[in-house]
Amino acid sequence: MAILKDIGNETPVMDEASPMFRQAPVYTDSRAYRMDPEIVRKNRGVCITPDSPEIECYKILRTRIQQQAKERKMNTLMITSPNRNEGKTTTCINMGFVFARDFNQTVLLVDCDFKGQDIHKYLGIQNEFSLIDYFLHGKPLNELIIWPGIEKLTLISGNNTVVNASEMLSSDVMQQLVTEMGTRYPDRYVFFDAPPVLERSEAISLAPMMDGIIMVVEAGTTSKNEVEKAISLLPQEKFLGFVLNRFNR
Repeated sequence: MAILKDIGNETPVMDEASPMFRQAPVYTDSRAYRMDPEIVRKNRGVCITPDSPEIECYKILRTRIQQQAKERKMNTLMITSPNRNEGKTTTCINMGFVFARDFNQTVLLVDCDFKGQDIHKYLGIQNEFSLIDYFLHGKPLNELIIWPGIEKLTLISGNNTVVNASEMLSSDVMQQLVTEMGTRYPDRYVFFDAPPVLERSEAISLAPMMDGIIMVVEAGTTSKNEVEKAISLLPQEKFLGFVLNRFNR
């Protein structure tokens, strides 16, 4: 769907003239945590910078998704990859930044890697609670939502992890939760950062609940066989396409 070349080292800047700061909701329930720009930079969160050269690739991705969303309901999207370390979390975050810049929608990022939450770490946010606390401790969803200082963008991600994650993510409770997240606000996109398809079962469990699925692969690293196997494990009618990452390591 898009080729993201050489994710760079630009320092994130929150531009008060950008759409992120116009007609934004008031976050009365969400906990406010300011992102650390230096950590965001190190983790290639390039799309927070309005003039980043890479941002156009993500805008193309946004446009492609919005075009398909006109034909059928599509506001809950799972971001996954065949293997770990192929850029899915970075892609999920940058998609969140770009979609939040659009005038017409808000964004919620949901970390569904219950064995290792990363979204909050990539943003330099220290937070204890994750979606796991909703399942295990009955913590209300609104108490798990974080506002990182970017208007129209919220997230759920924290340090709390669990070993037996697949049972939670394949449950009726998770199905109800996905439905609620996707229907509560008609103008909201919800991006679920899921574990790798070939290493864990959680992404396979989540896939049928989603409106769409995007797979991140890394140029020169992910093999054709791995891509084909990963796709075969997901519902084909949900699959939207690929994001090809090219990272300078």
